[in-house]
Amino acid sequence: MNVENPNGMKPGEARTPGQSTRDVIMRDPIAPPWPILESAPKFLGDADIPYDRYTSREFYDQEMNKMWNHVWQWACREEHIPNPGDQYVYEVGTYSILICRTEAGEVKAYYNSCLHRGTQLRPTDFEGTGENFRCPYHGWTWSLDGELIDQPCDWDFPHAPAEDFSLPEIQVGLWGGFVFINMDENCEPLEDYLGPLKEHFEAFFPLERKYIEVHLRRTLPVNWKGAAEAFIEAYHVRETHAGGTEIGCAATNAEYDIFSDNVTRFIHTIGYEDVHWPAEETSEQIMEAMTKRIAAAEANRQVQKEKYNFDASDRSECEMLDSIEYFLFPNMFLFPGITLPMIYRFRPNGDDVDSCWFDLMFLRPLADGEEHPEPPECVHLDVDEVYATVPNMDPGLAIVYEQDTSNMEAQQKGFKASKKRAQTLANFQESRTRQVHITLDKYLNA
Repeated sequence: MNVENPNGMKPGEARTPGQSTRDVIMRDPIAPPWPILESAPKFLGDADIPYDRYTSREFYDQEMNKMWNHVWQWACREEHIPNPGDQYVYEVGTYSILICRTEAGEVKAYYNSCLHRGTQLRPTDFEGTGENFRCPYHGWTWSLDGELIDQPCDWDFPHAPAEDFSLPEIQVGLWGGFVFINMDENCEPLEDYLGPLKEHFEAFFPLERKYIEVHLRRTLPVNWKGAAEAFIEAYHVRETHAGGTEIGCAATNAEYDIFSDNVTRFIHTIGYEDVHWPAEETSEQIMEAMTKRIAAAEANRQVQKEKYNFDASDRSECEMLDSIEYFLFPNMFLFPGITLPMIYRFRPNGDDVDSCWFDLMFLRPLADGEEHPEPPECVHLDVDEVYATVPNMDPGLAIVYEQDTSNMEAQQKGFKASKKRAQTLANFQESRTRQVHITLDKYLNA
């Protein structure tokens, strides 16, 4: 359509009247790091997005065959495999990948499948250690470097010499303490794929110096894109999280940035009350709101000092309070805030179009000189199990996540029930959702 708004603005230019996220941040006493002030809004069109992209078996199969096996995706943290012999199984849809640290300290990844008759070398969710990979079916065994070192009854396999039966390797990349994999032998380097993300995080949130405090995986009754898109915009906050927080939350004034095909971001302020614009704020109201915001940030600094022995005295109010969310295509969400240090991941649940896995980690700062502790075991939650049962889960955030994922089943059913057969997105507030589909199509159409 591309119809101009009544106020004469072009599509994608309209913003909520009143205080913008940038207005609030620029009044904070401590200036934010430079990446926070980078701005890259982009109008990406306004065509509807068909629901078949969330419900069609054919479309799902295209994603498996043309996208998931050609993108960089994080599989685990390096602290999951710190020592030689450590092994970790990562699965996405129908793919199963075996990651290990070799005797030389190198991180390698292989398809988790025996070259004899296909049996998985390690079971789903395996996390452990071993000197090799031994198939539980017939005993074929590979070294950590992928070489076939034991082929029982090798006299019966003259057509399968050991030198031709090394495990096929998968591309591995390391960044920020994360282990990334890519099944495409000709993929671009991870650094190029990350684009501006690497520079932004190195500036103010070095991920290597974080440890896993909480790790959970919950099954959600919705296609993986529907789940991811629930967290990629703040437009839902006023309704889904009605009531907000004790210190106030503004979301309709959120900033949305499209930095590259793979990297997008939103920022919305916390600790500054959303005053139902377009009612204009007085200077007294602004001063009162900022006073509460500054106090809330200082309270969070004290919590970091007392609970994590982390000195945040020089960190900006934005870092201490606001929801800062970066997205790396196809499924990684990173929050570089001090108080909200979450990492999300959404991936297909096996061969099921209508469900997915939601992975959630909290990454807390290591004190100076402190080594990474052993990571906690991932807690698996079924559809009806609740976040509050997870050890060390913040009770308030557990409620927020319940609100966020309470819409999932209704949305997947609504995709199928709709006569309209497509969703209509906001030009600005849901531009990141549209970018997901634009990037996805580049793989599907390649």
